[in-house]
Amino acid sequence: MSSTGTTDHEAAGPWRARHGRESADRLLRAAARSGAHLIAEAAALVRGWAVLADPIAGAVYSTPAAAASDGVHAAAAPREHPHCVQLPAAGAVLVLAPAPGVSPEHADQVGSTTAALLEVRGQRAAELRGEQMRLHTTLIRLLLAGHTTTVTESLGGSRLTHATVYRLSGADIPTAHEVLWRAVRPSLAPHTDACALLGRLDGELVVAELHHGGDDGRILRLVSRVSERHHLLAGMAGPLPLAEMPTAHSDAAAARYGATPDRRIVPADAVGASRLAPLLPTAPYTRWAGSVLSPLPPAHHHLLLVWLRTGSKPRAAAALGLSAGTVRARIRELSRLLGADLEDATVQAHLLLALRAPAAADASASSGGDSGGGDSGEAPGAGHRLETLPRGLLDTEAARAWAGELVGGLEPHLRIALACWLRHHARTAPAAAELHVHRTTLANWLTQCADRLARNLADATVRAEVHLALRATQTGPDDPAALPRRGGRTYRRL
Repeated sequence: MSSTGTTDHEAAGPWRARHGRESADRLLRAAARSGAHLIAEAAALVRGWAVLADPIAGAVYSTPAAAASDGVHAAAAPREHPHCVQLPAAGAVLVLAPAPGVSPEHADQVGSTTAALLEVRGQRAAELRGEQMRLHTTLIRLLLAGHTTTVTESLGGSRLTHATVYRLSGADIPTAHEVLWRAVRPSLAPHTDACALLGRLDGELVVAELHHGGDDGRILRLVSRVSERHHLLAGMAGPLPLAEMPTAHSDAAAARYGATPDRRIVPADAVGASRLAPLLPTAPYTRWAGSVLSPLPPAHHHLLLVWLRTGSKPRAAAALGLSAGTVRARIRELSRLLGADLEDATVQAHLLLALRAPAAADASASSGGDSGGGDSGEAPGAGHRLETLPRGLLDTEAARAWAGELVGGLEPHLRIALACWLRHHARTAPAAAELHVHRTTLANWLTQCADRLARNLADATVRAEVHLALRATQTGPDDPAALPRRGGRTYRRL
């Protein structure tokens, strides 16, 4: 009879309502504990798996852990997973895969309730985020000021001994900060072996990962994804001891000036990492470097390195946290101590080579303790100067082969133009005036040089090595007057 069907419907309605309330209560209790518990409870209610997938961080929470990759793939390609429930939640995507016996209505209810609770948690986190971000920025400033003990004690992490620093710049820093914050999920919980600090200092995004000697690469992967998505350029330095946090901070800025859209993150150990230095005979190289740098206090070596890496005094000042006037004054004083014109391109290339020389202990070990003159035939400290290199240093077969491989394929007009441009410290206008060509012509030639050399000429350290290679392969003066011409300023190709 029809009354039987009516009775079943009336019985099913209250049961479904009660079941829905029980599911909502379970999800609410889980949400009060943590986001991970909420996702785990959602997976249990649909008797399948659940993943909260972030476009930058990947799987934020996953139950079970093995479902993380499936959840990320489903969020990226929803049409390939029609059986999954997918809902936007707190800037990420909630993916539920219910068991075959679970009704679609129940799965949708669990999904919508879970997504709503994630939104509530996200709003609450956003309310606290501003205060937390300010705290992170303060802790980074304390580290840069040398208050490492204060920071580690406040974090309660006695195992936090080293730092890896990232400095990011670009037009979309505020948005990138929020996205990276959500992806990193930074925590200042005590007694941890790693802690990520994110702060904005002077228009930059600074990420300091504190850890015990090494990191697992997670922060690097997240910074890389954020840099690509938001078109940022980044420099990376470390791991270095916490006491050397200011050094890591300035090295990261110096490295960032070598970043390009094709290579958005540049590690500091790749900046100024010379392809030439390993080819030089170690003992004479180290003796020459020690001799020319002996008038300088060691504390000033880093300032010179940052200046030569960044390629300008204003950039060096920004990297070091000093005023441009202070950097100019210190470089003038260092020029006086060295007895050399540090504005000369050749002197700068030689100085960078000297600053990158291996340690004296390494040199003595590699030379078997020989304190003689080596190939150069000169005693240690025998009046070396930055303007010239000693015999047996850059005129070896290995160095000549390196130089020939680097610049040997340049056509005469490109070689002359490049040498002139480097002498003018990569300034196009004065170089074009000396060459008597239009600035656009010179810019086109420099683009061709970069393509032929397969080098980034925007990098100051690359320019220094190219300058040395041009000098090492020089058979005559790379004189602008020798530039082939035909009628006025028209260039004639030979």
